[in-house]
Amino acid sequence: MMAMATDKVKVIITDRQKKVRIPTGLRMQIRRACIAVLREERFEGDSEVSVSFVDNEEIRKLNKEFRNIDSATDVLSFPLGENGVYDVNPDTGAKLLGDVVISMERAQEQAIEYGHSFEREVCYLTVHSMLHLLGYDHVEPQEKAEMRMKEETVMARIGLERI
Repeated sequence: MMAMATDKVKVIITDRQKKVRIPTGLRMQIRRACIAVLREERFEGDSEVSVSFVDNEEIRKLNKEFRNIDSATDVLSFPLGENGVYDVNPDTGAKLLGDVVISMERAQEQAIEYGHSFEREVCYLTVHSMLHLLGYDHVEPQEKAEMRMKEETVMARIGLERI
């Protein structure tokens, strides 16, 4: 059964950095990206996800603390569910998917490196991380290929396909 348009998706976006100006409309694009992933994956029920914008210094600290890797990365995912079972917000009944943490500095660097817009890069990182929150991984080549295909499908759905 496909996620219904009546399912509520709450995307809480917090800007915890001062290095990169957040373009007008980016928050709406991030919400669209989150909803598109959930629809593509036929996720049922109300859900809630948190997206935080940080700088390289903060993401490096988080990466060291949680993954024991002492370097800045582009995005970190902190899933709250496992095997399709999620904690639920007692006030709303929404499934708590987890937290997405994006380094806006890295996103800006990668947008330049890959030759596309900053908005596309941030939305791609959001889609990638949302798939992690839903249980996808990219350790094995087969998993990586499947995840990449899903990412590109969602990006096309929201009008940000690779050019």
